[in-house]
Amino acid sequence: MTTVKKVLTGNEAVARGFYEAGGLLASSYPGSPTVELLESVKKYEGVYAEFSVNEKVALEVAIGSSFYGARSMVSMKHVGVNVAMDPLMTFTQTPMNGGFLLVTGDDPGMASSQNEQDNRIIGKFANMPIFFPGSSQEAKDYAKLAFDLSEEYETPMMLDITSRVCHARGIVTEEPRVEYEPKGFTPDNSKYTMLPPITHARQFAMKERIEAFSKYAYDAPVNLLKEVEGSRVLLIASGLVYHNLMELNVPYSIYRPGMIYPLSGERLKELSEKYDRIIVIEELMPFMENELKLMGIPCEGKEWFSFTGELNTENIEEGLFKAGLITERRLELLERKEMVSRPPMFCSGCPHRPVFDILKKMKVLVMGDIGCYSMSVLPAFEASHTMISMGATVGITKGMNKVMRMKGNDKPLVSVIGDGTFFHSGMTGFANLMHQMEENDNMTFIILQNGTTAMTGGQGNGSSGKYDVNDDMHIDIQSMLNTMGIENVQYVDQFDYNLFRDTLKEEVKKKGISVIIATRPCALKFKIKEPNYYVDPKICIGCRSCVKTNCPPIRMKQYPGIDKLKSSIDPNMCVGCSVCAQVCPVGAIKKSLKGEQKEWI
Repeated sequence: MTTVKKVLTGNEAVARGFYEAGGLLASSYPGSPTVELLESVKKYEGVYAEFSVNEKVALEVAIGSSFYGARSMVSMKHVGVNVAMDPLMTFTQTPMNGGFLLVTGDDPGMASSQNEQDNRIIGKFANMPIFFPGSSQEAKDYAKLAFDLSEEYETPMMLDITSRVCHARGIVTEEPRVEYEPKGFTPDNSKYTMLPPITHARQFAMKERIEAFSKYAYDAPVNLLKEVEGSRVLLIASGLVYHNLMELNVPYSIYRPGMIYPLSGERLKELSEKYDRIIVIEELMPFMENELKLMGIPCEGKEWFSFTGELNTENIEEGLFKAGLITERRLELLERKEMVSRPPMFCSGCPHRPVFDILKKMKVLVMGDIGCYSMSVLPAFEASHTMISMGATVGITKGMNKVMRMKGNDKPLVSVIGDGTFFHSGMTGFANLMHQMEENDNMTFIILQNGTTAMTGGQGNGSSGKYDVNDDMHIDIQSMLNTMGIENVQYVDQFDYNLFRDTLKEEVKKKGISVIIATRPCALKFKIKEPNYYVDPKICIGCRSCVKTNCPPIRMKQYPGIDKLKSSIDPNMCVGCSVCAQVCPVGAIKKSLKGEQKEWI
């Protein structure tokens, strides 16, 4: 067998495991930390891969493939599993025809997420065995093994991978692909139609399946025991936490379950008789700790280690010190120091910038949503006032509107949602707006149609074809909303600053539902660049109106012979969107000649 060693991220390694295992179909919805997983799958020939419109649909696409007997994988970030829960909780009852793997990317520390949920809980809730890799090699190996076990035990499998493992790189041994021919679909209502008379029996089948996996876990090759002679303490850790623990070289026995659910009760009870103390070290929820306690095995854990954030080597050492297992610390926990805040910014030429500059100045209540425009919550805009989940802004706006009107508050409400989020989970909210409409309702919705799922790397969405003929989806949002019964829908170019501002001011005065579709595409995705703008310091009054648009190329600087700071524009960063020129009250910002980069010296 020919093997090759390569350096891969955890995401790339899972994709490689899927490919080597003979996977035929992979689906996903883009969300950090698992975006690159499907992008890596797309590079392999002989497989079908798609970013679906949301996680629920992605799961259903993979279910259909598995029903036909193909090895199938669906990947998503941890909160994406919430969107997919409805079909997931029924699908896990069915016996597998083709091996099935759900990959969830958990995010300890919330590097790119609105919460920090621990999806190991969901895996157990859904009666799925859970693999938990801590390195790229483990990610590939566990993914391959998961497909074999999925078919052997007729169960969907979960691979829970955390942000740092997703993005970290490690050496991986690549092996040839093994082809698995789909068995085809044979109708069998006892397997694929989950109605009450059938699902009653499936509850027992799921219970038996987990019990069988518990026996498998006793000496499963992914569950590793490193015993230290004379040790009366057993440490239990999995995933990256295990590898971080190993760096400390502590004189205690360590048990590393690669499959963290179900654990082998028989194995752990045997171990508990050999050790005076068992300490579980894990990120987020006390999942394995609680499993041991349910088995009647005394153990410690979260009293020594944080319930939130990542457990890096220094955090583990601190916990072991508090637990009395080490007498001195080799690593220093650095204190946080106050620093100048550097919040993220919209890109140069981002079409969201003029929208939120206008909303900020209008001082209206704005219900926000998930996407690049989530940054509108932060300085320098602070123009959105709610941010919960994908598509939530539509229902939130309706609910707040209803209560405000009931209490005599006639202030308008504005809601902002991106086109990707609209297709993901906003459409149902818009349909629901038509239910029990009242004369005094006043809701204005801005749909940011930039033609891409920008925050996760520029994947396509339902309206990408509007800007690129190579994208095969070109759904007209205006026509869709008109069909729902929403009549007041119009396209407005937000780079015509005054027109967009005046249109928005007019619409928020109107009763009923108003929808403005902002038409400019993502400058980064579609590589938009026009002649740059420059500042004439002799005209500039230093008012900072342009700086307050929070555009990366704009800053204040000292010009030769001029005492007062004046604004300036870096010509190498400017993409010529013109927003700064339109907000300048004195006309100091001008467009350079085509093909010429100009900056006033």
